[in-house]
Amino acid sequence: MPRWKALPDELDPEVKEFAEQLRRLVDHSGLSIAAVSDRTGYSKTSWERYLNGRLLAPKGAVVALAEVTGTQPVHLITLWELAERAWSRSEMRHDMTMQAIRISQARAALGELGTSPSSPSPASSSPASPASSSLASSPPSVQPKPKVKAKARNGSGGVGSLTGVAGPAGVSPTVPPQAPQAPQAPPSYGAASSPYGDAPGAPPAGSPDRQRRRRKLTMFLAGVVGALVVIAAAVFLTDLGGGKKKDETKPSVTPSTSETDLPAGVECSGADCAGKDPENMGCGGELAKTASRATVGETLVEVRYSKTCGAAWARITQATPGDKVTITGSGKGASAKQNSTVNEDFDAYTPMVAVKAGTTAKACAELVSGETGCTE
Repeated sequence: MPRWKALPDELDPEVKEFAEQLRRLVDHSGLSIAAVSDRTGYSKTSWERYLNGRLLAPKGAVVALAEVTGTQPVHLITLWELAERAWSRSEMRHDMTMQAIRISQARAALGELGTSPSSPSPASSSPASPASSSLASSPPSVQPKPKVKAKARNGSGGVGSLTGVAGPAGVSPTVPPQAPQAPQAPPSYGAASSPYGDAPGAPPAGSPDRQRRRRKLTMFLAGVVGALVVIAAAVFLTDLGGGKKKDETKPSVTPSTSETDLPAGVECSGADCAGKDPENMGCGGELAKTASRATVGETLVEVRYSKTCGAAWARITQATPGDKVTITGSGKGASAKQNSTVNEDFDAYTPMVAVKAGTTAKACAELVSGETGCTE
């Protein structure tokens, strides 16, 4: 069964060549993806995406892989630059295609809205009567608008109605001309209105005096509102400045280590990590370093320590299936000692033990050939 899956057909040739080169480096090194992840500081999931062509590896990961496999990074970076340009072109073409699809969908939707038929009105659908048809056949005559006043004052100050002269059907009524009226007396404010019309002392609704009074009232209210806004802003800024001064006078409190939150992706710390997988708990990669190491035959055994998690584990590489590795912490009990066995990946690592420093843990290897050895 092949180790690698086939690369996607839609990959650019330069990207495909770069991914194949990464696979060749990993194959020649004899390392598994988990070992590459642990040594380069990038997660196992990320390397699976890089090597299967689903994601372009960043430049830092390429340089780290070159250091792990003993390869000159210059030529590998050249291939990465070509693949990075090809990847950018592919993303640009994909974005332009999606934008064109959205524009066509929007135009189609707007076209459907513009061509929707209007519903016929009930008046147009009803049959025309003979009278309306006869009126429609004759040209319409334009009648002058009657000038009718709603109220007219009689000699006693009351209201008299004006009656127009009615004409035949379809003809607007005419109003006889009115005699000019005498000028009204100047209005006096505060007069009561009469149920039969405006009182002689009440000012008309559109008089200049009433409009002037309204303007003055409006300006007064606007001035009051503006003053209130200025006062409220001054109070708010004063309180804000005082709050800043109070905050500056307070001494800064440095949170203790127990109160700080763990970084994103880290799932445990200290005793909670005992017996758990360091990769699954987020303690490996960039958060781990090698505290000590030893060589047993051709096999390398290491103590890996994560200060963030407060835990350590043993790792064995370049091993043979069946070799065993053990990590022993500084505490007592079953959780202070963990072990693992090498499978067909030729490497393995143990669950974690809780330690305060990497130097307090010891890793030992027991090979199928009978050789044993431990870190100091």
